[in-house]
Amino acid sequence: MSDERLEVDVGAAHSEQGVVESAGLVTELASVRERAAAARLPYAGGVPAELAWALVKAGAAVLVDVRSGEERKFVGHVPGSLHVAWATGTSLTRNPRFVKEVEAKVKDKNATVLFLCRSGKRSAAAAEAATKAGYKSVFNVLEGFEGEIDEHQHRGGLGGWRLHGLPWVQD
Repeated sequence: MSDERLEVDVGAAHSEQGVVESAGLVTELASVRERAAAARLPYAGGVPAELAWALVKAGAAVLVDVRSGEERKFVGHVPGSLHVAWATGTSLTRNPRFVKEVEAKVKDKNATVLFLCRSGKRSAAAAEAATKAGYKSVFNVLEGFEGEIDEHQHRGGLGGWRLHGLPWVQD
């Protein structure tokens, strides 16, 4: 979905506040795109979790969780997110059908698609693969669901979706 289309879709909100928020989202995404282009990223850029959630809430983006099924089940996941594993099993073997599975779930290659993993690394690779497959507005959710490992070998204290207090559920 182009920024212009995003503005129309999100700007269709019924309240004045919705229109103001949509303009802010479009501006933030444009800034992300500029930084990504300057850094020569092979996809549209990285977005902080809070912006990702605002886009999803506004109906302006699709969130695709690329973690394994086990990670989603035992660690938690974002309600309403789609799931397409980038890699599977305990050895995290690369899913050779990844792009085909994304195409089956996100048919519009102009849609704004946000990829989320544990720390932001697999989702960056997924964003690159989706861009190569023809998706035009693909972003990596920075810090992932759990963030990086800290000095005590723990996740969850150095960033991530959950640390920022965004919605998630656990099976």
